[in-house]
Amino acid sequence: MKTAGGEAVVALGSNLGDPVAQVQAALAWLGSLAEGPLHRSSLWQSTPVDCPPGSPLFVNAVALFNPLPGETPESLLAKLQAAEREFGRLPKKVLNESRLLDLDLIAWGDERRESAALVLPHPRAHRRRFVLEPLTELAPGLMLPGQSRTVRELLAGLPPDPDFRRLA
Repeated sequence: MKTAGGEAVVALGSNLGDPVAQVQAALAWLGSLAEGPLHRSSLWQSTPVDCPPGSPLFVNAVALFNPLPGETPESLLAKLQAAEREFGRLPKKVLNESRLLDLDLIAWGDERRESAALVLPHPRAHRRRFVLEPLTELAPGLMLPGQSRTVRELLAGLPPDPDFRRLA
């Protein structure tokens, strides 16, 4: 299954402050950008990937929705980045450092983009359990652009994460 027309996939993550509350608040805010229902995954706990040593565990989720009319991948990305700042995210000092909120545009239908500001689909999404597990919960048969396997199949090929679990 491919994503419909311009359906957006956004991954959310937080590992500072109250990560559960941050992700839940961001999911509620994302609903204002959706035309129709916002499909939300469960919240998941994950091990930090490529982060500085000692980084706290993350809380992650994925949202799937049809953006409002007139929205583009670039305009949605700008809104996601503005929301990160509004939620208290500071400019990066260290690559993959801990953060109050991270909002990543993973895919936009079948769109493919490669610019300094935006790469679609997200170049590492197909290798990230914290993206694929919640996305499989919502759309197991989805195929990210450029992939030949579904998100469920991609997930099955990943190594285990002993800290990865669905939160109540």
